[in-house]
Amino acid sequence: MCRYAVTMYKMHHACVTCRVSFKRHPDPERADRCPNCAGPLICAGRDFAPPPRRDTRAWSVVAAVLGEGLRYEGRSVCGCVKEPKYRPRTRAELRARRVAAARAGLPLAETLSRVDPLTPTADTAAGSGGAGRR
Repeated sequence: MCRYAVTMYKMHHACVTCRVSFKRHPDPERADRCPNCAGPLICAGRDFAPPPRRDTRAWSVVAAVLGEGLRYEGRSVCGCVKEPKYRPRTRAELRARRVAAARAGLPLAETLSRVDPLTPTADTAAGSGGAGRR
């Protein structure tokens, strides 16, 4: 039986302006707002580990990752298989992926999810010039 099919787990939501994180049940009808600034909370996924509030550099990387529409997920949707996804942690890693995306003409979200920004994914390498891109 699937792990997430039985129990409704809370998702991490983050406010990058205030540099805070909360765990809340997903509710599509309610727009989650930050209790500090009343700004919108961004869903960060189930496996988000927020950096310390005083670490502004790490929060700038989190803001870039969440701004591209990526989440910090480590399990498949049903929760049966653990598939850790790579996300950059430092500004140097983020900078390297931005440069690689600009050089290769790829979307930033695709290069942010790569362990090595210069190694093409299987879809890009096997495809005919981007037929496998999303």
